[in-house]
Amino acid sequence: MKTLIAYLSYSGNTEEVAEYIQKKLETRGAMVDKHRIGIDPPVHPSDYDVVFIGTFTWENGSTPEEVKDFILEIGYKPNNIAVFGTGDTQFGYFCGAVDRLVKFYESPWAGLKIEQSPRGFQEILIDQWLKGVLQHVRSIA
Repeated sequence: MKTLIAYLSYSGNTEEVAEYIQKKLETRGAMVDKHRIGIDPPVHPSDYDVVFIGTFTWENGSTPEEVKDFILEIGYKPNNIAVFGTGDTQFGYFCGAVDRLVKFYESPWAGLKIEQSPRGFQEILIDQWLKGVLQHVRSIA
């Protein structure tokens, strides 16, 4: 299975989730490419079995402009997008960007929402979510 993890991270939390997902995918034998949104050259989602998009939530539940630019760069709505993100529950619209991207892409998977950092019990949330994504990918392959 060939996967892409495209992410935007300012504080390092979303990058940490991306790295955790990468490690888990590679232990399952998946080929993983990483793409830093706003930094790396354009990618083509059609080259991948599944594309993971990771983001934080900006201001009042907004999607960061760099992620919006990435979506425009893709130019179409692939049906292989799984969305994850980080946020802080003390602010309204916890991981609102995740909800917006899941809805926009009509993703077959619920979005993964992580409180700040993926450490501790939240690793279990990532593992469960990733298992569900991979089961669905294999069932349609």
